[in-house]
Amino acid sequence: MSTDADRKMLEALICPQTHATLRYDAEAQELVSDNAGLAYPIRNGIPVMLVDEARKID
Repeated sequence: MSTDADRKMLEALICPQTHATLRYDAEAQELVSDNAGLAYPIRNGIPVMLVDEARKID
């Protein structure tokens, strides 16, 4: 994910659990839901927006 269009697409996604906006962490290749305490992975350029696949964060 390197183009401005890709970044805008990622920033338009919302958390499936809380429906809050997500923060894109380019270094970790994750979409972070601070409200839910979850980080959704981006695999092969595709966001995996499944709560069961998300990593719990502190």
